[in-house]
Amino acid sequence: MYDPTHGLFKLPTKEERVIMRAGAPLNPFKLCAMLTPMQWAMFFSGWLAWTMDAWDFFSVSLSVSALTKEFDKPTKSITTAITLTLLFRSVGAAIFGVVSDRYGRKYPLVINLLLIAALSLGSGFVQTYSQFLAVRSLFGIAMGGIWGGATATALENMPPAPRGLFSGILQQGYAVGYLLAASVNLTWIEESHNWRILFFLGAGLSALAAAFRMLLPESELFLQQKAEKDARDDSGESKATIFLRELKVMLKTHWLRCIYGILLMTGFNFSSHGSQDLTPVMLKSSKLLSADQANKATIIANCGAITGGFIAGYISQYLGRRLTIIMFVIFTGVMIPAWILPNSFSGLAAGGFFMQVGVQGAWGVIPIYLSEIAPPAFRATYAGLAYQLGNAASSASSQIEATGGDNLKERNPIWTPNSPPTVEEFIPAYAKVSAILMGTVCAYLLIVVTFGWEYRGVEFAEAAPATVPGAGKQDGHDLEKSAYTHETPRHKPMEDEASIEHVDDKVISGDASPGSDKKR
Repeated sequence: MYDPTHGLFKLPTKEERVIMRAGAPLNPFKLCAMLTPMQWAMFFSGWLAWTMDAWDFFSVSLSVSALTKEFDKPTKSITTAITLTLLFRSVGAAIFGVVSDRYGRKYPLVINLLLIAALSLGSGFVQTYSQFLAVRSLFGIAMGGIWGGATATALENMPPAPRGLFSGILQQGYAVGYLLAASVNLTWIEESHNWRILFFLGAGLSALAAAFRMLLPESELFLQQKAEKDARDDSGESKATIFLRELKVMLKTHWLRCIYGILLMTGFNFSSHGSQDLTPVMLKSSKLLSADQANKATIIANCGAITGGFIAGYISQYLGRRLTIIMFVIFTGVMIPAWILPNSFSGLAAGGFFMQVGVQGAWGVIPIYLSEIAPPAFRATYAGLAYQLGNAASSASSQIEATGGDNLKERNPIWTPNSPPTVEEFIPAYAKVSAILMGTVCAYLLIVVTFGWEYRGVEFAEAAPATVPGAGKQDGHDLEKSAYTHETPRHKPMEDEASIEHVDDKVISGDASPGSDKKR
C-alpha cells in the first residue's frame, strides 16, 4: 500500500537503525576526523561565505531604529528593504545555481561574494531612502546565489557519515553572522552612533571570504564528474544544449519534488525571519528594553541557535532528517510562550535562547536534507532556488509583524495618567503578532515535512553531471541503492554493520545483486 509519508512512521528494526546512519560513529570527534585537510578547507570556505551573507543581510535588521531616524520613515517602511532583498534573492539563486551546476562551484561563489561586498559597501554610502531600497534590491540578487554555492562547496565533497553534523554547523554560520554583527552593533556602533560602519565592515569581510575561496581549487567532485563526462562524450552535441535539455527533463520528471522544496522552504524562511528580523524592534518597542539590553538578548538568542543547529545536525544522522526536523519544530511551538510572555531582560533572553534552539535546530538539518533530496545533477540549482523561492514567498514576514503590531496596539505597562508626553499610553503589539505567526508556521511545517521525501546517506559521487544525457531523470533513490554496494569500485565498502542501505521502503544488502532487492 502506498505510504504518503514515505516511511516516516514505520519503525525500523535494530539492524536497520544501525545501517541507516550510513556507518556514522556516535563520537562526534571521530566524525570530524573523517575529513581530509582539503575537505576541512572547503567546508570552512562554504561556512565563511554563508556567515558573511548573514552579516550583510542582518545589518539592516540591526539598524532599523537608526534607519528610521536617518530617512525619517516608520518601521514598516524600513522593513520594505528586507522584503525587497528577500524577493530578489530567487533571481540570483536561479542565475548562479544554473551557472554553478554548469561551469563549477568556485568562480560563481567568488563572484557572488564580491558582489555582496560591493553592494554592502554601497548600502553604507546611500543618502536617500529611494537609494537605499534600490541598493538592497540589487543586494538581494547577488545574495541569492550564496546559499546554494556555499552548501555545495561545504558538503558535497565529504563522506556521507559526517554530513549531518556538518550540515548543522554550516547552517549556523547564519547565526554566527548575526552574532558577530550584533556584537559590533552593541559596541562600536552604539559608541559611534554611525550605522554605516556595520555595512562597511560587512563589505570588507565578504571580500575576504571571496579571497579565501579563490585560494582553494574547484570542487573535486565536480571535476571528477566533468572528467568522466568528457571521457565518454561521443554525442557530438554541445554541453550547453545537453544541459538545457536535461534541465527541462529534470523539471518535468521531478516537478512534484520541486514544488515540495519550495513549500518546505517557505515555511522554514517564515520561521527564521518571523523569529529574528523584527526581534530587536520588538524587544525595544513592545517589551521596553533598552537598545543595549535588546542587543544582548539577540546575542544570547543566537547562541541558542548555534547550540540547536549543532545538536540537530548531529542527531539527524541517526534519527533521520525529517524526524529530527519534526522534533525541533514541536519544541519551537512549545517555546513560543516563553519567547513572548516575559517582560524582564532575563526572561526574554532565556526565552529567546530556547526559541532559537528550536528554530535553528530544525534549520540545521536543511542544508544536507535539501542536498540529498535534490535531483542529483542539479543539486546547486535545486537547493538554492528552493531556498530562495521560499524566501521570496516569506519576504513579507517582517512587514506582516510590523504592520500587525502597529495596528494591534496594547497598553503600555509603565504608562500612568501622570506620565510625560514622551511615554505613550499604547505601544505596538509586535510580540503578540509574532507569536501568532510563529504558531501558524510551526503547524504548517509539521504537515509539509510529514509528507516529504528522504534519502539519507546518498553518494553524491554517483551522480551524473548535468551535461550527460539522461542526467535529468536521475534521482536520489538511484544513488542510495548503489551507495554501499560492491558495484561501485571507486568507493570503499562499508563495514559489515553498515553494509545494508535503507532506501525508503527497501533494504539493499552490500552482498546482494541489483535484482535482489526485497520489500521490508
